[in-house]
Amino acid sequence: MGGTRCARMGESEAALHSRQGRLRLAFTGNLDGASASRACPPGGDAGLTFPRGVWYAFAVLRFEEALSRILALGTPALSVERVPIEDLDGRVLAEDLVARADLPGFDYSSMDGYAVRTRDLGEPPIRLPVRGESRTGVLPDALAPGSSMRIFTGAAIPAGADAVVMQENVTRDGDIAVFTAAPRAGQNVRRRGDDLAAGAIAIAKGTRLRPAHLALAASLDEAEIAVTKRPEVAILATGDELRRPGTDAVPGTIPESNTVVLRAMARRAGARARALPYVRDERAATERAFAAALEEADVVVTIGGVSVGDHDLVRPALEAVGVTLDFWRVAMKPGKPLAVGRFPRAGRRDAIVLGLPGNPASAMVTFALFGAPLLRALSGDARPFPPTRRARMTRAHVRDPGRLEFVRAMVGHGDGGELTVTTLGNQASGAVTTMAQSDALVLVPAEESGVPAGAEVDVLLMSDLCG
Repeated sequence: MGGTRCARMGESEAALHSRQGRLRLAFTGNLDGASASRACPPGGDAGLTFPRGVWYAFAVLRFEEALSRILALGTPALSVERVPIEDLDGRVLAEDLVARADLPGFDYSSMDGYAVRTRDLGEPPIRLPVRGESRTGVLPDALAPGSSMRIFTGAAIPAGADAVVMQENVTRDGDIAVFTAAPRAGQNVRRRGDDLAAGAIAIAKGTRLRPAHLALAASLDEAEIAVTKRPEVAILATGDELRRPGTDAVPGTIPESNTVVLRAMARRAGARARALPYVRDERAATERAFAAALEEADVVVTIGGVSVGDHDLVRPALEAVGVTLDFWRVAMKPGKPLAVGRFPRAGRRDAIVLGLPGNPASAMVTFALFGAPLLRALSGDARPFPPTRRARMTRAHVRDPGRLEFVRAMVGHGDGGELTVTTLGNQASGAVTTMAQSDALVLVPAEESGVPAGAEVDVLLMSDLCG
């Protein structure tokens, strides 16, 4: 029977590919002894032969490298469409929005009061006749020399006027306005172009639009704007044990929660996301479901079945339908098994595959750290991955070193207002409760056996990761 031999101790990529010629899993660099031994199944050795079609990891990527590779799959961004400003909240600007005119477009009053010409004013009290008024929506006549004009907030400054005296500082004597103090030139006047000059960049390309951005666009007289299309995401959960929440609790089954949370997370990242019917642990059915999803979606997210168990069919099924995996293991906890690959489509952009672990906490953490940033990159977001923040640990966290760990935690504030973080007790990969309680992930470096209370650590806020 034809087979693929496990990597020999210290063998380079080039030598291994030359010797084998049949590897599907790409990696870079040399394999050290530890990596090579992990590349073989338990009980195997560096010269053992395994059946063709079975995939083994020849390298475990560092988190930073895995994230870099995934973000590269999102470049360049998807194509562009023009969308009415009413529907732009959360979309990503595809090109700089440039002011076509000054903002504001004319000098206007910031107060209800009286428009005056300061050079006409002498020593107070100053008495000036009131001639006309300026109200919003109407261009006023010019201000006659030696007079004042009633004016309202937002109304255009009449030609000849250079200041507005607020009405609380003016008394009326019939048609005469009496001023107790002389205003300075420019007082209570908002000048044309003060906010933004014509030709200036109002909103930069790659900005994820918030409600205030929509107000700015409307103020610039834009009815619609060019944004990047939303990524289309298909989510498939695999496993014979899965059932919809609320259905009959057949012994041996569990209510499936991953598609619910991942669809919500994908939508918050700006995608159009839908959950497809559950895929049972049957090879042909798995291949059919994957093939259909890959033709329709920009990103296909699979849940479960990416490990090396007898019923883990995701990776061989992906290979069978034509997916090329870039990598499938990351040195992190939770979420070490993570399949990432591409599916070529004639005349179209390649579909991207993210194969997530099936344990709920692992699926949520890996999607927050890799899936959501990928969707932001595909959307053209200039900041697909958020910055870490510094916080002080309120309690110690002890663990076994070896992998970068993302520890579920709750954020607070110390007496001086500094950010604090309290790690939660149950860090198991299947613990949904602590995922629901957490609002941050504490980063514990791979080489550390723990973090003492009072230490400063890097944290990622879930609100930054998931919106």
